[in-house]
Amino acid sequence: MGIIPRLDAPEEGRPAPRFPASPYPFQGPCRPSDTLTVPVPGSGTAGIAVRLPGRLLGSPAHFPERGVFPVGFLGYPEWDAWGELVDGRVTDLDLTFVDRTVERLGRRPEAVIGILQAIQEHYRYLPQAALERVCQITEITPATIIGVATFYGQFRLRPVGRHIISVCHGTACHVKGAGLIQDALERRLGLNGEDTDRDGLFTVQKVACLGCCTLAPVVQIDQVTYGRLTPQQVPEVLADFLDHQRNGQAAAARPAARPDRPAAEIRIGLGSCCVAQGSGKVHQAIGEVLAETGAPAVVKRVGCVGMCHQTPLVEIVPLDGSPRLFAKVDPDDVRAIVLKHFKPRGLWRRIRQAANRWLDALLTDETGDPIARHAIDVRDPPVCAFLGRQKRIATESCGEIDPTDLDEYLRHGGFAALRRCLNELTPEAIIEEVKASGLRGRGGAGFPTGIKWARVRAAPRERKFIICNGDEGDPGAFMDRMLLESFPYRVIEGMAIAAKAVGAEQGIFYIRAEYPLAVRRIREAIQRLTERGWLGDSVMGSDFRLRLEVREGAGAFVCGEETALLASLEGRRGMPRLRPPFPAESGLWNEPTLVNNVETYSLVPWIFRHGAAALAALGTETSKGTKVFALAGKVRRGGLIEVPMGVTIRQIVEEIGGGVAEGRSFKAVQVGGPSGGCVPAELADTPVDFEALVEVGAIMGSGGLVVLDDTDCMVDIARYFLRFTQEQSCGKCTFCRIGTRRMLDILDRIATGQGRPGDLDELEQLARTVGSASICGLGRTAPNPVLSTLRYFRHEYEAHLQGRCPAGRCKELIHYRITDQCIGCTLCAQQCPVNAIPMTPYVQHRIEQEKCTRCDTCRVVCPRRAVVVE
Repeated sequence: MGIIPRLDAPEEGRPAPRFPASPYPFQGPCRPSDTLTVPVPGSGTAGIAVRLPGRLLGSPAHFPERGVFPVGFLGYPEWDAWGELVDGRVTDLDLTFVDRTVERLGRRPEAVIGILQAIQEHYRYLPQAALERVCQITEITPATIIGVATFYGQFRLRPVGRHIISVCHGTACHVKGAGLIQDALERRLGLNGEDTDRDGLFTVQKVACLGCCTLAPVVQIDQVTYGRLTPQQVPEVLADFLDHQRNGQAAAARPAARPDRPAAEIRIGLGSCCVAQGSGKVHQAIGEVLAETGAPAVVKRVGCVGMCHQTPLVEIVPLDGSPRLFAKVDPDDVRAIVLKHFKPRGLWRRIRQAANRWLDALLTDETGDPIARHAIDVRDPPVCAFLGRQKRIATESCGEIDPTDLDEYLRHGGFAALRRCLNELTPEAIIEEVKASGLRGRGGAGFPTGIKWARVRAAPRERKFIICNGDEGDPGAFMDRMLLESFPYRVIEGMAIAAKAVGAEQGIFYIRAEYPLAVRRIREAIQRLTERGWLGDSVMGSDFRLRLEVREGAGAFVCGEETALLASLEGRRGMPRLRPPFPAESGLWNEPTLVNNVETYSLVPWIFRHGAAALAALGTETSKGTKVFALAGKVRRGGLIEVPMGVTIRQIVEEIGGGVAEGRSFKAVQVGGPSGGCVPAELADTPVDFEALVEVGAIMGSGGLVVLDDTDCMVDIARYFLRFTQEQSCGKCTFCRIGTRRMLDILDRIATGQGRPGDLDELEQLARTVGSASICGLGRTAPNPVLSTLRYFRHEYEAHLQGRCPAGRCKELIHYRITDQCIGCTLCAQQCPVNAIPMTPYVQHRIEQEKCTRCDTCRVVCPRRAVVVE
């Protein structure tokens, strides 16, 4: 018998049920004498004859690289087989890759997650034969491998389409219409409740967060990200991606070559958000123009530029003179910008460029000046407002340095702090310096960092571990991703200082698999430091040893909790445990373990370069230093910001962020992700301070800050977060597992107009019970969004009980109507995806309510604003 249970094996003589992801179902009677003929598109054969009853679970179209597909014979598990298309014939699945993977990663149970990730990357899902093979040649049991594969959201037990479409449903994407994007994709691909189209080309999946919150709503197809989408753009996005595949991918962005002599720099951010907005294409265009003209400059990639609302952002830094910034640069404008600042090298090149400019002016109708159109200045009021209150510590040198250029990091003071700690300070002195700085953990709870380090140091064990928690699972947060992508050496330096202080010689980065660029850059930085001899048996020539490695998370939000993270590293389901003992006393493999998050480590080097007093001078009495926030949602100027503690929420939203859009009103800020709360605009003068935020029903969290306006429904927001935490609950404790489910049932009733008179009191009572009795932080804080919205927006809940959604967001409580402002232009009828608006030119249109899906398309496209929501 196979190790994966059969949920739908048919009885003999009955048709096999259709497998949702297969475009080629077997529909004949299920008898041993039958033959299944499988059509093979593009193979040059009419089909493959397979004896014994069965059905096709995938197709060669799913696996174009290797032509691998499984054939499962339902009802006859002893005959189950996995086939590979070879010269038009089905052969056994090649399991050589599984053997090589096990040989590389190990045979012990703790290797299970890495093995599964490698298998899925190779086969694009987890074939049963591959899982069975793992169990045959390792110490991993069938129960363990299935337990892990079904716990973590990253893993797939059935085939998928050739391309994966990931629709982000993070907080910022949710409030900006992720649900409408999802609906539009499903309609366009004709999914009809399934996840893969009939051609096996696309599989659509929801993801919690892609970490590009300032570009919301966001969709990622394979590794290509599209931001700021509307439902109407879905066909265009699919066509663009397929065209991109047919015509080949653009050349990968490479670090600039080192010039023989000093040269001007053209800097462009190539973080995930920047690339999603087109910075990669601009980077390529700059390189092409420089190569063609021989201009005396070098194109240089940098990390996050902070001003995500202005990307692609290009900075020209001449050898003498002031730098110049150009925002939202298009590849077509690169030539004009470069040639404005640099003359082509050589007479012939200059003549050719002059001729090109003359022809462009003659043959095109471009009248706008790209220089004037894209140029911005740090003295411009919007730029000043965005940058003015910020203080760069964790994000020092933002937009200036190449993330993986070790020599450049050294020129900016890199590793000076570690060298001081190795040569001048004892471990105890390091810890005292951190205590004196007042640094508190930036992962959410705000525990004093120095005290945590001291406890690990004092633990009476010889073997100790240090872990960087980069499993940033909060939807609406991307601070850790940016820091890992942009400043990998800084995070490593802070981690090395901490390791020296606590006596750890082995460290692990635990990073979300959804952040592939962050994973690559950390691994590259570790490799370069190891090659230079600064990691390993002698850190920077000292007698201190430190080895670092990277492990990727597998899509479980609960693994952000430190004991669940440790369980994951040990190869188990990520389930939290009761504390004490705390990880500082008994952590990974029951050894003392220090766990801090990315931002905490990134602040440490600054403390030892500038002194503890310098950090302690920033912030409030109880919250020292700075805090990095991901500013997103309904705000004009979103981005990655770092501000001193004590700055108010209003200053962040209205000064740095520029407030909400014209015609809208600032309603609330969601702080702290699913564990946080909604702070109303009336309390926006609350300072960014650990204790102050708790007093108003929120928490600092990891730093997600999503702005909401008057079009956002607070019942919908509470429902969204509770659905997320309920889905992400590990299920270990009853209060979290059942309590959040009961709370969600009540919110579902309220949001759909079926609420009952006693629902609000019951909801509040359940929330307080779950918050007080759950085992881990996820369960204890899961009710926060519900309690904070009940506290400040109870009137909206009461309106829903009366069948009204004041914000016009809850679909079951609203309908669309076309007023007499309609001119009969038929735009709405043409764009309606379900044909709910009859085509009646020059006549006031009407909406057939029984067909309407409330997709909002008609309201968006109407030129006269004749469509209203009631």
